[in-house]
Amino acid sequence: PSLASSAAHDGRDDFDFFIGSWTTHHKRLRERLRGSTEWYEFSGTVVCRKLLGGLGNLDEAVLEMPTGQVLGLTLRTFNPNSQQWNIYWVADSAIASGPLDPMVGRFTNGRGEFYAHEPHLGTYIISRFIWTSLSPDACHWEQAFSADGGATWETNWIMDHTRTAY
Repeated sequence: PSLASSAAHDGRDDFDFFIGSWTTHHKRLRERLRGSTEWYEFSGTVVCRKLLGGLGNLDEAVLEMPTGQVLGLTLRTFNPNSQQWNIYWVADSAIASGPLDPMVGRFTNGRGEFYAHEPHLGTYIISRFIWTSLSPDACHWEQAFSADGGATWETNWIMDHTRTAY
């Protein structure tokens, strides 16, 4: 394959399925890493656009949480050398506890897995995002935490996205 062909398929287009406008159904565990089985559900919207010719994308989200509206922003940047994505999330509320190291990972066989260490309840845990494109008009995201080095995972936030426009 030509150099241009291999660069075009190095992973920088992995999030192209998410470009556009979405409505989102959220399901979030009330308490994380405390044995809770109680979830609350809410809606939201997301608009995602491509940046830097595919080396990044940016989405702006509105979450209609039970405690009020939360605004969030996700910046994803692609490193062509490592062929991995860095994912940064910020929000205007306590659901984002401040600047954290990025989630880092890649897509394999249509499933994106991204990991980071982050503080939680006075210790550091591993957090994981999983992204799956289900169809051109639907995708799924979930977040899980592990307090035991990745031996077990507790899924604590699920988002199901439905496309509203491109």
